[in-house]
Amino acid sequence: MFTRIRLLVVAVLLSVLTCAHRSAAAASAPRRRGRRESLVDRGDVPGWVLITVMTAALVVALWALAGEAFTSLFVDSINKVRQAG
Repeated sequence: MFTRIRLLVVAVLLSVLTCAHRSAAAASAPRRRGRRESLVDRGDVPGWVLITVMTAALVVALWALAGEAFTSLFVDSINKVRQAG
């Protein structure tokens, strides 16, 4: 059952990343309406949105796959610090 949950999480993350990539590419594409538009510097907002979504997806994926290991690592580290002090 846990393997099914992992596969579901990976499938959802891949679909989110695909949608985010498509929307970022569409938002950054130049719009042509038959008239010359002034070029306004919008910065790289779609790129930053894509980076943010991908980072969040990586965190969710890592937490889903290795959440228990991360939790035990954190608890062990805190206990060692408490014992040393």
